[in-house]
Amino acid sequence: MRTGVYPGTFDPVTLGHMDIIARGAKLVDRLIIGVATNPSKSPLFTLDERVAHVQRETAAIGNVEVVPFDALLMHFAEAQGASVI
Repeated sequence: MRTGVYPGTFDPVTLGHMDIIARGAKLVDRLIIGVATNPSKSPLFTLDERVAHVQRETAAIGNVEVVPFDALLMHFAEAQGASVI
C-alpha cells in the first residue's frame, strides 16, 4: 500500500488545497492530510476547527484521512508509514 502525506496549516482550506488533495488522492492508496500547528503563526481557526473543515471538505474522497500533528514533518510521515510527501 502506497501512503502519501500532504501537510499544511489549512487555515482555512482553500480550493487550491482541494485541487491538490483530489489529484494527490489518485496517486496513492492512502492520502494523509496532516493539519499542522505552527507556533509562529496566529491561525484564524483552532486546530480542531481546521481538522473538522478539512474532514468535511474531503468526506467524498474515499482514501483520505485527516490527522492533526505537531511534530517534525519527517517524524509524522514515518509514523504514518508514508513513502511520498
